[in-house]
Amino acid sequence: MRIRSLGVIDDAVVELSPGFTAVTGETGAGKTMVVTSLGLLLGGRADPALVRVGAKSAVVEGRITVPAGAPAAVRAEEAGADLDDGALLISRTISAEGRSRAHLGGRSVPVGMLTELADELVAVHGQTDQQGLLKAARQRQALDRYAGDAVAGPHEKYVAAYRRLRSVSAELDELTTRARERAQEADLLRFGLNEVAGVEPRAGEDLELAAEAERLGHAEALASAAALAHAALAGNPEDPEGVDATTLVAGAGRALDAVRSHDPALAALADRMGEISILLGDVAGELAGYADNLDADPLRLAAVEERRAALTALTRKYGEDINAVLAWAEESAGRLTELEGDDDRIGELTVERDALREELSGLAQALTDARTEAAARFAEAVTAELASLAMPHARVSFDIRQSEDPEGIEVGGRRVAYSSSGADEVELLLAPHPGAQPRPIAKGASGGELSRVMLAVEVVFAGTDPVPTYLFDEVDAGVGGKAAVEIGRRLAKLAKTAQVVVVTHLPQVAAFADRQLLVEKTNDGSVTRSGVTVLEGEDRVRELSRMLAGQEDSETARAHAEELLATARSDA
Repeated sequence: MRIRSLGVIDDAVVELSPGFTAVTGETGAGKTMVVTSLGLLLGGRADPALVRVGAKSAVVEGRITVPAGAPAAVRAEEAGADLDDGALLISRTISAEGRSRAHLGGRSVPVGMLTELADELVAVHGQTDQQGLLKAARQRQALDRYAGDAVAGPHEKYVAAYRRLRSVSAELDELTTRARERAQEADLLRFGLNEVAGVEPRAGEDLELAAEAERLGHAEALASAAALAHAALAGNPEDPEGVDATTLVAGAGRALDAVRSHDPALAALADRMGEISILLGDVAGELAGYADNLDADPLRLAAVEERRAALTALTRKYGEDINAVLAWAEESAGRLTELEGDDDRIGELTVERDALREELSGLAQALTDARTEAAARFAEAVTAELASLAMPHARVSFDIRQSEDPEGIEVGGRRVAYSSSGADEVELLLAPHPGAQPRPIAKGASGGELSRVMLAVEVVFAGTDPVPTYLFDEVDAGVGGKAAVEIGRRLAKLAKTAQVVVVTHLPQVAAFADRQLLVEKTNDGSVTRSGVTVLEGEDRVRELSRMLAGQEDSETARAHAEELLATARSDA
C-alpha cells in the first residue's frame, strides 16, 4: 500500500509479507493508520478529518494479488476493472471537503463496489470487533456465520415467512381494530350510491339541460328574431309589395348572366352570385323550420329546471359536474365492494396467519437444532484454541435458550418469543478454570483472558472464512508474558495457510512475524516514505528491545529479544 496525507502519515509505502507481518512502533506513531488505510481500500467510511492538516486530499493505493477465477476477480472484471499481472489495483481518494472517489483496476467505481469485494479479500479483527462480540446479538450472528449453510438455508426461508406473517398480521389488525370506522365509511358510500342511482344521471346530461333551459327561457325572443330574419330574406306574405334579399340577389344574378359571355371576370362574379342565392335560400328555409319547431312550452321548461336541480344536488356532494359524479360512483362502488368483503378477508387472513405461524415454528426449530449442533463444534474449537493461548483449563460453551411468550410461536412444545432471527437467544459462556460456573464472557473473564478468548474466537472464524488475508488490530491488548508468546505462536501457525497482518505492542507477538514493519515519526511529527521500514537483523533486535524495556541498547533487553527470535525460529 502507498499512503499519502492520511493522518500523521505524509507519504509512506507499506509492503506486507505473504505470511505473518507485524506492524510496530511507538504509541501515536501512526500504526493505526495502516489499518485505516486498508479499511478505506475496502470501502470504509471516508472521514475528511483523516486528511492531513494542510493537504487538499488523502490518497491510499493498494495492490492486492487475486487468484484468477476467484470471486473477487470475477466481480471486479464484471465492473470493467483490469487485473495487472494477477493483481488488483485499488485506490481511494478523500478530499478535505469530504468528497470521496474510488478506482478499481483503472476504472472509476462506486465506493459500494469496494465494499462488495471486502468480504472476499480481507477479514478485519480489531478492538471494535472485540467489543461488539460481547453483545448477545453479535454472538448469535457469529454462531450463524460459523454454522454456514446449515443455518443460512433455514434462516432464508424463515425470514421470508416472518416478513409475510408481519404483513398479514398488520392487515388483519387494521381490519379488526378499524371495523367501526370501516362500517361507517361503508354506510356513507352506500347512501351516496343510492342517491346517485335514484337520480340516474347520464354523462353530459347537465350540459345538455343547461342549453335546453336557456333556449326555452327565451323562446319568444328567439321566434321573433327568426321570423324577422326569414321575412328579410324570403319576403313577408302579408306585404306582397315588399322587397326581400332573395329577390334582390336573384335580380342581380340575372343581370350578370345576361352579359357574362363578354368578360370572364364578370362571369366569375355571376357564379359567386349564384352561390349566394342558393345559400340565402337554404338559410331562409332553415329559419322557417326553426320557428316552426321552437317549443315554447312552459311545462317543459319547468320539467327541465326540476331535473337540473336534482343534478345540482349531486354535483354539490360528489363532483364538480355529472361526469365527475359518475366517476365518483364507479370508484365508490369498488371501495364498497372491498369494505363489504372485509369479513371474508378477515377469515382468509386468519387462516393464512395461522399457517404462517405453524411454518415459522418448524423453521425456528430447524434453526435451533442447527445452532445447537454448530455451537458444540464452535465451542470445542475455541476451547482448543484457548489451550494454545495458555488457558488450558478454560472451557467455552453456548447458552441457547428461548423466552416464553403466550403470543409467540411454538418451539419445543412451548410458546416462545420470536424475531426476524428466529426464537433463539444465544450467549457465549466461559468457565476459566475447573469447577467454575460458566458465565457470560464479559463477566467471566479478566482483561487478559477476554483478549485471548476473543482472539481464539477470531482465529476459529479465520478457519471458516474464505478470505486470503486477516488483519488483527491490537486484539492482544491486556495480555503479556507466556500468554503473549502463545498468541504469537498461534498467529504464526495461522499464517502458514493465510496472510496475517497484526498491529501490536507486544514483542512476544512481533518476534513470531515473518516480517516486522516499524512505523516511526520524523522530528516534525509526520510519517514520511522512510518512516515505514522493514526491520532485519540488528534493527529488529533493537526494536524488540525497545518494546521489551523501552531501551534499545539495554544488554538485558537485547538478550531477551534475541531469545524471543530464537524461540520463534525454532517453532517455524
